[in-house]
Amino acid sequence: MKRVVVTGLGALTPVGNTVTDFWDALTAGKSGAARIMKFDPSQFRTHFAAELKNFNPKDHLDRNEIKRTDPFTQYALVATEEAVKDSGLDFDNMDPFDTGVIWGTGQGGMLTFEEQVREYAENDYNPRFSPFFVPKLIMNMASGMISMKYNLMGINYATVSACATSNTAIMDAFNYIRWGKAKVIITGGSEAPITEASFGGFSAMKAMSTRNDDPATASRPFDIDRDGFVMAEGAGTLILEEYEHAKARGATIYAEVSGAAMTADAYHITATHPEGLGAAEGMRRALKDGELNPEDVDYMNMHATSTPVGDISELKAIKNVFGESNKNLKISATKSVTGHLMGAAGAAEAIASIKSLTDGVIPGTINTENIDPELPDGMNIIFGDSIESDVNVVMSNTFGFGGHNGIVVFKKV
Repeated sequence: MKRVVVTGLGALTPVGNTVTDFWDALTAGKSGAARIMKFDPSQFRTHFAAELKNFNPKDHLDRNEIKRTDPFTQYALVATEEAVKDSGLDFDNMDPFDTGVIWGTGQGGMLTFEEQVREYAENDYNPRFSPFFVPKLIMNMASGMISMKYNLMGINYATVSACATSNTAIMDAFNYIRWGKAKVIITGGSEAPITEASFGGFSAMKAMSTRNDDPATASRPFDIDRDGFVMAEGAGTLILEEYEHAKARGATIYAEVSGAAMTADAYHITATHPEGLGAAEGMRRALKDGELNPEDVDYMNMHATSTPVGDISELKAIKNVFGESNKNLKISATKSVTGHLMGAAGAAEAIASIKSLTDGVIPGTINTENIDPELPDGMNIIFGDSIESDVNVVMSNTFGFGGHNGIVVFKKV
């Protein structure tokens, strides 16, 4: 099979609207959480989230693009524009059928759905839906709009596996390229979940932190006082390219996609398996796919959303796989800084993982003050400040409601 590499990156996150700003904030440990500005959250148990800062779609997209798209698609287009420029690809001089898009989102056009249903229900004189309602709502529209913008006529579809969605998209793109079905695929994920309906639903589930007096410290993986995740929004884009194609055009190669795998917990609609059985098997299969051993992995970017059950079960899974064979494995949880980007989480964390490879820096896990005594022994978690470290192989975990486990492994070329 063909080798697959990463040749372009783009990020739009609560802590930075470009890859450089995102990485600088991540390594500095600057939290993106604050009181919600999009609507009055006082009716809910949680009053804060990690929203985008200083972002206006008008600065990036034309009026028609904005009119026809939900924010989740707008975020995808903006992050992708950065990645395409970064890659140096000239699509005009490529066979359009050799290029494609596989994009992920967990919720799709939630704001569109909310606004349109409310408008219809509250209009007593002329209740109607916009002709853009369905196109803005459906989850495949981000991939469709990206393909239209760049005239990419190859493989094109959307993936949905809740918070494992981006890793699912990356894995699918990886597979299609190594099978020889495409030369280049734009992949990643976007999410715009900070709406009253979505936020209210998660609040009713009691899944989110209620640390309203101090939002910046609310995402605290592994802390005995952690009480839920911090909702976030944004997008991350990776340009995946067949190695020989990238090499022939003199592309900058950030990393190689070494292996990937998915498993299912088959356990609960929202909770992870308490022993992390599905996650552990996913990690094993991702390593096998990349012809790697546990001792080859230098850094683990955990899913670690700061939920009482999820953090511990993931660490149990890691210990199950790596055990005593890799005492040098370093671990961190970047959601402590960014919050949880839901279906876009895997894409943002893939970028963080790749930057760790290229820069030799591992972002620290912030906000953890009192380590949960239930943490398994022997876990080398990086708390506090980021550290310099030689990173050659990194694994990135994502897990989603429904029991989805998506794992991707990157390595230096």
